[in-house]
Amino acid sequence: MLTPPPRAWRAVAIGLCFALAAFGAACSKKPAEAPAPLPAPAPAPAPAATVQVTDVQLGTAVGADRRVSAPTNAFRPTDTIYASVVSTGSAPSATLTARFTYQDGQLVNESSQTIAPTGSDATEFHISKPDGWPAGNYRVEILLDGRSVATRDFRVQ
Repeated sequence: MLTPPPRAWRAVAIGLCFALAAFGAACSKKPAEAPAPLPAPAPAPAPAATVQVTDVQLGTAVGADRRVSAPTNAFRPTDTIYASVVSTGSAPSATLTARFTYQDGQLVNESSQTIAPTGSDATEFHISKPDGWPAGNYRVEILLDGRSVATRDFRVQ
């Protein structure tokens, strides 16, 4: 039997060791995981609602457009007192509130209306008292979504 020279055995042994090491390393690796999916893009923000109260008119009558047709700041005790709130802008929903007070802040009436404006519009509020308003100074405060945005003073004589 022929015996290969010792140097050849050493080369074969070293090659075999490298082959086994490479095979072992390959077998111990975990299978590649799929990359995590990218998060869905955030939805585009809704356009900001932009509603503004541009005017508050007081008077004794309003027209079909809900705007004051007989303006005044001085009323008789038996008058119906109208407040026309002119707003501009657009929003899917907004709440207008009219808070009427007497002299030292005593609440006379408060009422709210939900609007869905798309441009310029008027909203009408009114108060009446068949037996007559006491003479004195009054104020109407207009709130838009709970924030005070305008006030108007008036007098009953």
